Amino acid sequence: MEPAVLLLLRDTASYGYDLTDELEEILGERVDHGNLYRMLRSFEEDGLVTSEWRDDLPGRSKRTYRLTADGLAVLDQWAEALADLQGNIDAFLARHHGDGEPTNSPHNSKEETE
Repeated sequence: MEPAVLLLLRDTASYGYDLTDELEEILGERVDHGNLYRMLRSFEEDGLVTSEWRDDLPGRSKRTYRLTADGLAVLDQWAEALADLQGNIDAFLARHHGDGEPTNSPHNSKEETE
C-alpha cells in the first residue's frame, strides 16, 4: 500500500478519504482509514509528505497531503524494487509454464552422456 499512496500523491495533493477511495480502486480491497492515516503521519514525520489544512474544499476542513522531493525519491526506489520483483516473477512464471529451464539443468547440457 505504501508505494500506491506515494504514487497517488505524486500525481496530485489529496486528503485521506479521497486517497482511500483511489487506493481501494487500485488495490481491489478495502483500505482501513486508521492504517492509512497512521501511514500518512509516519510519511510526514519522515519528510516524505507535507500536509496542510484546507477549508476551500467542499465540506469540512480537510488535511491535504503533498509528496515532497524525498517522497519522490522513495517512490523511485519502490518502483525500482517492484520492477526487479516483476522480473523475478516473470522468470518464475515462464519456467513454471515450461517456457524456460535453468541453465544448469541436465536437460540443457550439451554434453552427451554415455
